[in-house]
Amino acid sequence: MRAFTLHSGIVAPMDRANIDTDMIIPKQFLKSIKRSGFGPNLFDELRYTDVGQPDADNSGRPLNPDFILNREPYNKASVLLARDNFGCGSSREHAPWALEDFGFRVVIAPSFADIFYNNCFKNALLPIVLDEAIVDGLFKDVAAQEGLELTIDLESQKIIKGDGEEIPFEVDAFRKHCLLNGLDDIGLTLQDSDQIKAYEKKRSAQAPWLFRA
Repeated sequence: MRAFTLHSGIVAPMDRANIDTDMIIPKQFLKSIKRSGFGPNLFDELRYTDVGQPDADNSGRPLNPDFILNREPYNKASVLLARDNFGCGSSREHAPWALEDFGFRVVIAPSFADIFYNNCFKNALLPIVLDEAIVDGLFKDVAAQEGLELTIDLESQKIIKGDGEEIPFEVDAFRKHCLLNGLDDIGLTLQDSDQIKAYEKKRSAQAPWLFRA
């Protein structure tokens, strides 16, 4: 998993609450478990004017000109600004996969659905919870300045605006450690690989029948 330390990027505003995981990545695209290739189908029903099909070539599909991610400079955004209850609905890890594959590293909202929030940290995506009034202010900033950029410093737990203003945010210490060091569940397990091998060697001597091919 990619480590997250310091990130600067364009902010894309999605001014709506209750964006669910089926809106983030529709159900017909859930067949693959490769973690990659989902970016072109992120927000598929909002992004295109036709119906998307799995494994189809998206390059020639008609784009919705009113959708924020289809417009410059937001098609290069890496920070998503949203409203309450982002990532609600069914528990699909494909949702953070699609966001990360598109290029997003950060999602800022007043609240997140629990399962989506947990999945983000396992997929190099930083979900930041801010007070609704602060989120309102950021929406106003984005409206006033097209292509607004923010810098997110995970180590110091601060969002830094272009004028130097800093917005602090909270994050669980263990999740912060994992993001800073690029550790998903597999990476955490591999940190103890020597102990695991030692246990397997000891156990195979104690109960060799368990290790026969």
